[in-house]
Amino acid sequence: MSSITSAEIRTVPASGRSAPPQGHVLRLDIQGLRAVAVGLVVLAHAGVSQVSGGYIGVDVFFVISGFLITSLLLRELSLTGRVSVRSFCARRALRLLPVSSLVIAVTLGGAWLFLSKARLAEYAGDALASALYAVNFRLAAAGTDYLAQNSPPSPFQHFWSLAVEEQYYLVWPLLLLLTWRVARGRRRLVAVPLGVLCVGSYAAGVLVTNSSAPWAYFGSLTRAWELGAGALLALGTGRLERLPATLAAPLTWLGLACVTLAAIWYDDETPFPSYHALLPVAGTALVLAGGCAPTPHGAGWLLGRRPLVWLGGLSYGWYLWHWPLLVIAPAALGRADGTAGVPLSLGLSVAALGLAWLTLRLIENPVRFHWAFRRRPRRARGRHLERS
Repeated sequence: MSSITSAEIRTVPASGRSAPPQGHVLRLDIQGLRAVAVGLVVLAHAGVSQVSGGYIGVDVFFVISGFLITSLLLRELSLTGRVSVRSFCARRALRLLPVSSLVIAVTLGGAWLFLSKARLAEYAGDALASALYAVNFRLAAAGTDYLAQNSPPSPFQHFWSLAVEEQYYLVWPLLLLLTWRVARGRRRLVAVPLGVLCVGSYAAGVLVTNSSAPWAYFGSLTRAWELGAGALLALGTGRLERLPATLAAPLTWLGLACVTLAAIWYDDETPFPSYHALLPVAGTALVLAGGCAPTPHGAGWLLGRRPLVWLGGLSYGWYLWHWPLLVIAPAALGRADGTAGVPLSLGLSVAALGLAWLTLRLIENPVRFHWAFRRRPRRARGRHLERS
């Protein structure tokens, strides 16, 4: 899932190699789209049958993340001609670690208190793998069926998407820098190797789904094309900004319809990702592409509404908190079967949203904007890149 949680998401117009900060475009539609994505995931996990395919919200997050992170990296390349991998990793750690570390610690404590003692060592291993952003490999090796409803899941299982994302970003900044220098800043040429990798990753996802569903679902190789799709959009921002409003607006509504259709149409029996992932990924890409040329008649009219923007700002924390509550709370409440019905699950999801709000106010923002991280010029430049 996308872990950029700033209330203001901006992208850089690609009309020049060194677009000034004031040329940034506020993308409230992206915040709204993130709200849709996390809402679908939470509702599906809560057992709302009308959105049984809500797990595709993770795919939406992947595309958004690839788009936003690549936009930030391209801005740094345009301004400085280089990418500071050290600063990039420091910004990612500052963004992710405070909240994820808290959730992991609280979840492990809850598992020790209320879940099966026979599985405590397994949960501890999941917690460690989550902290190291490697839990997706652990789940795939264990043959975990993420969509299965007949066995108690790990309260750390949802960390798999963060692991995939961070594994991608171990490679992508260096690859982008290398191709940028070889192509001498020509974005068309930079997009060629990325496009080839995306095609290979998509093909792997289709093939591996048939032979090993857990590795297809949790694998970084089979999911990389989704982040790569967002990265390709970022490389093509210059052309997308020139889309006529008569084309941009329908694209955004069509994209939102594709995401909605996937969430309603898919269910636990849908082979995933396989070729089915193409529908939500393409839908997200259409929303992002059309939104590069904002029009009052596009889906941004809906996605930019204040409640959705507010919810999008809490999506990272809500995603992290909701799953442990859904897994642990029923056992803590003495439910014999260890499961919660839809009404209780929805109530727990609302509680998780409250925890996300508290986490943002008391931990995320105080840590991110603490004076200690503004002292060094390198750190200051990193913060400026992320906030602008």
